[in-house]
Amino acid sequence: MDFYANNNAVHSASMVRKMLEDTQLVWVRDAAEGYIQGRITEIGTKEFEVTPTDRKYPKRTCHFDDIHSSCDGPQDHDDNCELMLLNEATFLDNLKTRYYKDKIYTYVANILIAVNPYREIKELYAPDTIKKYNGRSLGELPPHVFAVADKAIRDMRVYKLSQSIIVSGESGAGKTESTKYLLKYLCYSHDSAGPIETKILDANPVLEAFGNAKTTRNNNSSRFGKFIEVHYDAKCQVVGGYISHYLLEKSRICTQSAEERNYHVFYMLLAGAPQQLRDKLNLGKPDDYRYLSGCTQYFANAKTEQLIPGSQKSKNHQQKGPLKDPIIDDYQHFHNLDKALGRLGLSDAEKLGIYSLVAAVLHLGNIAFEEIPDDVRGGCQVSESSEQSLTITSGLLGVDQTELRTALVSRVMQSKGGGFKGTVIMVPLKIYEASNARDALAKAIYSRLFDRIVGLINQSIPFQASNFYIGVLDIAGFEYFTVNSFEQFCINYCNEKLQKFFNDNILKNEQELYKREGLNVPEITFTDNQDIIELIEAKSNGIFTLLDEESKLPKPSYSHFTAEVHKSWSNHYRLGLPRSSRLKAHRTLRDEEGFLVRHFAGAVCYNTEQFIEKNNDALHASLEGLVQECENPLLQTLFPSGSSASIRGKLNFISVGSKFKTQLGELMEKLEQNGTNFIRCIKPNSKMIDRQFEGSLALAQLKCSGTISVLELMEHGYPSRVLFADLYSMYKSVLPPELVSLPARTFCEAMFQSLNLSAKDFKFGITKVFFRPGKFVEFDRIMRSDPENMLAIVAKVKKWLIRSRWVKSALGALCVIKLRNRIIYRNKCVLVAQRIARGFLARKQHRPRYQGIGKINKIRMNTLKTLEIASGLKMGRDEIVSGVNDIYRQIDDAIKKIKLNPRITQREMDSMYTVVMANMNKLTVDLNTKLKEQQQAEEQERLRKIQEALEAERAAKEAEELRQREEVENKRLKAEMETRRKAAEVQRLRQEEEDRRAALALQEQLEREAKDDAKYRQQLEQERRDHELALRLANESNGQVEDSPPVIRKSENVRAQQQALGKQKYDLSKWKYSELRDAINTSCDIELLEACRQEFHRRLKVYHAWKAKNRKRTTMDENERAPRSVMEAAFKQPPLVQPIQEIVTAQHRYFRIPFMRANAPDNTKRGLWYAHFDGQWIARQMELHADKPPILLVAGTDDMQMCELSLEETGLTRKRGAEILEHEFNREWERNGGKAYKNLGAKPNGPAAAAMQKQQ
Repeated sequence: MDFYANNNAVHSASMVRKMLEDTQLVWVRDAAEGYIQGRITEIGTKEFEVTPTDRKYPKRTCHFDDIHSSCDGPQDHDDNCELMLLNEATFLDNLKTRYYKDKIYTYVANILIAVNPYREIKELYAPDTIKKYNGRSLGELPPHVFAVADKAIRDMRVYKLSQSIIVSGESGAGKTESTKYLLKYLCYSHDSAGPIETKILDANPVLEAFGNAKTTRNNNSSRFGKFIEVHYDAKCQVVGGYISHYLLEKSRICTQSAEERNYHVFYMLLAGAPQQLRDKLNLGKPDDYRYLSGCTQYFANAKTEQLIPGSQKSKNHQQKGPLKDPIIDDYQHFHNLDKALGRLGLSDAEKLGIYSLVAAVLHLGNIAFEEIPDDVRGGCQVSESSEQSLTITSGLLGVDQTELRTALVSRVMQSKGGGFKGTVIMVPLKIYEASNARDALAKAIYSRLFDRIVGLINQSIPFQASNFYIGVLDIAGFEYFTVNSFEQFCINYCNEKLQKFFNDNILKNEQELYKREGLNVPEITFTDNQDIIELIEAKSNGIFTLLDEESKLPKPSYSHFTAEVHKSWSNHYRLGLPRSSRLKAHRTLRDEEGFLVRHFAGAVCYNTEQFIEKNNDALHASLEGLVQECENPLLQTLFPSGSSASIRGKLNFISVGSKFKTQLGELMEKLEQNGTNFIRCIKPNSKMIDRQFEGSLALAQLKCSGTISVLELMEHGYPSRVLFADLYSMYKSVLPPELVSLPARTFCEAMFQSLNLSAKDFKFGITKVFFRPGKFVEFDRIMRSDPENMLAIVAKVKKWLIRSRWVKSALGALCVIKLRNRIIYRNKCVLVAQRIARGFLARKQHRPRYQGIGKINKIRMNTLKTLEIASGLKMGRDEIVSGVNDIYRQIDDAIKKIKLNPRITQREMDSMYTVVMANMNKLTVDLNTKLKEQQQAEEQERLRKIQEALEAERAAKEAEELRQREEVENKRLKAEMETRRKAAEVQRLRQEEEDRRAALALQEQLEREAKDDAKYRQQLEQERRDHELALRLANESNGQVEDSPPVIRKSENVRAQQQALGKQKYDLSKWKYSELRDAINTSCDIELLEACRQEFHRRLKVYHAWKAKNRKRTTMDENERAPRSVMEAAFKQPPLVQPIQEIVTAQHRYFRIPFMRANAPDNTKRGLWYAHFDGQWIARQMELHADKPPILLVAGTDDMQMCELSLEETGLTRKRGAEILEHEFNREWERNGGKAYKNLGAKPNGPAAAAMQKQQ
């Protein structure tokens, strides 16, 4: 059992560690950086030990799924699909490298990744840049948002289909800025902007002023969603636009956190309004308004800070100075807003009306209430300090002050029984009810004003004849705060729907298309979030449905609603109790106060206290009637009479959630009908500063957005495609007559051949042609529909067809010439056959005579020998010569007689031969007698030489007999091997039925375990995202994160129980790789040695499986550890559990099979692969190639390059003729420089050994 102790080499742990450290760099998971570089230094049971190259990071042990191969040197690729190694670590490294080079854009196939730089990059969006990208293919120039916009325009023109550009990302990732530059390109790309284009661009500052606000994560966060449509006519000229908006955050109007602000327009009006306007609207500084209770500082630069009057600055602003942002400036933006409203067609009076309502909202928030001491009904009244605010508000709204006062502190109810039906009752409100009514009025005025502004914008950019449009979707990204309410719930629901659309459009439908078209693309698994969407929008018991049902109850309660949610989805993995949150602040919530939803981007805990109020945006009848009868014309437009919610009743109201769900459904329908382009915006750091890249934050966003899955798919995928028929139809109008008759597929093949496209860059499906990532230049060159380009391509196709037909003609002529030469050759063959037949017949007829002549002529040859012998005689030489001459004469006479007599018989020829031969014998006797005396002296010497020859012949004969015995023995041994193989085959066939049943049962168990494992990995990934999300929240709010109990895998419990029941003697799970090696080299315990060998090779399999998964895409399989047929046999084996066998003395077996390395040239000769197995594991391995030096590997020294499979797994014992004898292996091993193998304890085998034993 000296399997690894060969060649007196005992390898220490340090040598093994050094062998592993020589491997390539790898990326290993890190909590802060995402991934860091290191080297594998130890192989554990399920993890690898990695030592980071940067010494500031500690050594770590990670699961092999968290380790990826690293490219050589820093990477900088425009398209991440061009990376040599496609994995999330190299993807993140490429983004980081480009970010620090101010290259904020990169591609994943046709998806644009945009990293927010948090500063201006010179000339990145200049007019010259717009011109540079005009009409250029995706990938022809560096990645840019302009390239995506130009692609959308060209796709719209070519495919005659409207396009959508979905801009997604977290808050602060740069979605709003990307949207602005997209619209800028769409309006400026082909010509200078006209009136319509200018108005479309003017919509952005207006919408940002009324719909954007500063949050803790973004200084210019869009608090609503918008889908901006730019409409085009048949000539692809802009003819108008339309804006759809979704879910304005109304709660921000009344309350904000300490570091956040209300909507920009409030601060812009206070900072930038002229003094005359301030006086008319009674405006002060932000400190004066309760609705601006959060951050009261303005955004300003050094110049505009001087222009803002000191009386308009808050105390906090005067102490800390203005807020800084390269984009936002409250003073300057007010003037930009005013000009933009003017360009949209609003008069000064209409603009004043808008400003008046904005100011009215501010003053309305300052109205406070106090209790009435003598009122037994618990009513309230407007406080004395708020009278001025009440007066200003009523004036700005155009309502009577007394009526406003009454409507704020009481509400009107209409009785349905207990007296006259329909009696109007005035019900006083408590302080908190009056405050809620005031806030509801403020929210209603501002939200309807926002709707009106969007409507005015749409009226200013109308379109009469629109053929297509390009829509840009900018909607709030995934949100999570310490306190999450109804707004965050709706926003995250929207993001779930968009993520589902992305999964279906990019991942699911893409893979289904590959299958239908017959493309051999590996399947990519991804997390489907349909279960989350069902949880939220299910018709019977979805959260929205339960919320609407609760709102219709006589006394709705948020605690009852929350309890119903938990009851309806008690066993749903995606829904949990607040105490299951990782953030300590969420665990203080009671079960009836909230619920936790595990979104695709992470778990979010929602506080349901205000869900019911925020889901119902209707005013009570008193306030709604008041504003409907006001004298303010704009306010009358916002609240038209007859639209009161009180008329519909509580059971028929349309909730905010229902309206949003309907709007979102309409948006999804639009997106599904359009061509789609995606821009994924990435937030590089949580501090919103430039030149800082947090790897873990960026990686979390990439994984949550599904971009990592797209990267895996695009490793083998084809993002661009077109139907054969569509491509043919596009060119049909310019095709010459000889090309019109071609089938569509044939025309496409001819086109690609004529353009010299590489076969690796495209692939033909059943109905479409597909292009690889990064080949958009070639694709766009083909799809460009301008006449000059089409004619140029058609000319190349025609030229290629002519050349190909000429080549076919030339080949046909060559075939005819070859056929003619073959006919001539066969004629010659027939003539030769005839000649041979004639000769055969003639020889058959005359054979007796020429055989007789030949027989007699042999005597002549004997006479020549007689003359030679006689020449050595010293006496009697003349007599012998005379006798020879007589015999010559007799021979000539006999031959003459035979030639002249064709009918001579055989008997006559024999008699003549006998006479001549008798004379010859007599002459020979005489000659012998005369030579006897002369030769007697030489006889002894001759006899001695003959004896030596006989001895040599006898020795050769014995050697030949020995060789024949060895051959017989070898044949016997090989026959025995073949007999054993056949017997094993019979045994295998006999047990096949039992194995099949066992395999089916095991397969079911493995499938269950695979499902459990996949679910477990998804839960682990979800837990990791939840933990990262909680950490980010904790860092923002100075909170604490508590770890949840780890997810226990069911299959692991089963395996643990099985292991305990198995009573295994040795537990090697915690042994290091080097310790296993040392035990194998030094241990004398047979059982421990066998257990170490099994564990050692099991870890080798895990390591090589990881290495194969992370290999370079262009690397040839030069380091194959075994022939491909052996590796495939191991993978094809049924996963049967082998019984534990008794450990016996190792049996040495030897094998030889021919093989050829993968990716070898066609003219490469096949090599031979030799293997020596000591028991079940390989001890020596050898590769012999005709054109390469031999490769000799020995266990204990070259384990990483050797076959890690057991003998049973290789299937070599089942290959006929694969097993060879020991001396055959050793002969080739020593011939190629291998050292002798110390086979201690092995029984001698083979004929040579048997012969040695026999001699002994």
